[in-house]
Amino acid sequence: MSESSSPTEPTTPLFEIRDLHVQTVSDGHQPSVEILKGVSLTIGQGEVHALMGPNGCGKSTLASTLMGAPEYEVTSGQIIFQGDDITDWDTDVRGKAGLFLAFQYPQEIAGVSILNFLRQSLSARKGMDMSVLELRLELMDWMERLDMDESFMERYVNEGFSGGEKKRNEILQMAILEPEMAILDETDSGLDIDALRIVATGVQEIRKDRPQLGALVITHYQRLLDHLQPDHVHVMIDGKIVKSGGSEISQELEDNGYEMFL
Repeated sequence: MSESSSPTEPTTPLFEIRDLHVQTVSDGHQPSVEILKGVSLTIGQGEVHALMGPNGCGKSTLASTLMGAPEYEVTSGQIIFQGDDITDWDTDVRGKAGLFLAFQYPQEIAGVSILNFLRQSLSARKGMDMSVLELRLELMDWMERLDMDESFMERYVNEGFSGGEKKRNEILQMAILEPEMAILDETDSGLDIDALRIVATGVQEIRKDRPQLGALVITHYQRLLDHLQPDHVHVMIDGKIVKSGGSEISQELEDNGYEMFL
């Protein structure tokens, strides 16, 4: 009698958000306000998920909460990354573990060159000290792929950068730091068509090198999704995901707006 084959073990999702409820942290003058009201989402390795919704629905609050921003408090629910509950982890620990956030409004860091910033960040992320020469060569390769001038690496982080340069710098960081999971918070905000294409192409270039990379792309616009072709699209209204599906959802929003979900 032959032995029956054992069932395939289920694969652990790369990233899970389980019934997440989040409120603002009271500053003593303003009371706490609940913003996220039970968000659940599961992202597998190599998947791109898009999150869309009107202004004020909680998209950026979700992005900030996923990276552990102190101005938001998780009142219930869990954030699971590679099987670990990271809900209470500090921001720097999440970053070292391989979680990356591309900011909607990247901050300037005066006096710190991109080269030095990335060398320090890479050391913290991977516990390795790449030589300046090695990193310079790596940067030159990625800058060519992202259509960035090599002199860019000597400039101070985001100081005097245009909107498009700031966003390309975020993608450059993502390429060098090699995260397992990337959250792009309205990376397309304020970009013209050419800059948007360059940023989207940069994300796709990274995915060619690292096909296991998972991504949550937060956006208002169909045009970014035309380039990235997400596997799943979710609509957020008033702190909840009200619909999930394929790329046809983004086209519905393009045609009819968010009123159909209100």
